[in-house]
Amino acid sequence: MAASHTELRLPRRRRGQRNSTSADILAAVRQLVLIANDDLIAGILNRNGLVTGHGNRWTWERVTALRSHHKIPVFRPAPDGNEPWLNLNKAARLLGIAPKTLRLAAQAGEIEGVHPLPDGPWILSRSRLGEPVAQSIVWRARQNPKYPTGSHPDQQNLFASTT
Repeated sequence: MAASHTELRLPRRRRGQRNSTSADILAAVRQLVLIANDDLIAGILNRNGLVTGHGNRWTWERVTALRSHHKIPVFRPAPDGNEPWLNLNKAARLLGIAPKTLRLAAQAGEIEGVHPLPDGPWILSRSRLGEPVAQSIVWRARQNPKYPTGSHPDQQNLFASTT
């Protein structure tokens, strides 16, 4: 019985040619390590459809190797819990406003924030959240008549009083 073989031709890698991770991904990882561990970063990169230099999906091991190779420091939570960098939800909670309000302000450039990937987190500096610009966003959010905390004073009650 003769063995059947299929010839497979692959392009040879030329001398000096590398399969390296793109500069955009490196820049994103440098920003994401401010708020996320390697496992979370791998998930964010995969969610954005990004692959390694060899075309593989990201794992925490691959993110760790990338960071190590490019001497990018690891994310370490602050011992006192006061992180210098916050994601959108934590920053909004700190200010006492809705995440959407803060995101819209960051998108409009009213408050400084970094958004390294389209389908990834916003990164905000805790020190910037204490500045007057952030306080004016909080004040405006609380004054906005479109989104009052309770019902509008002119709104009628659907249920007749039974008392």
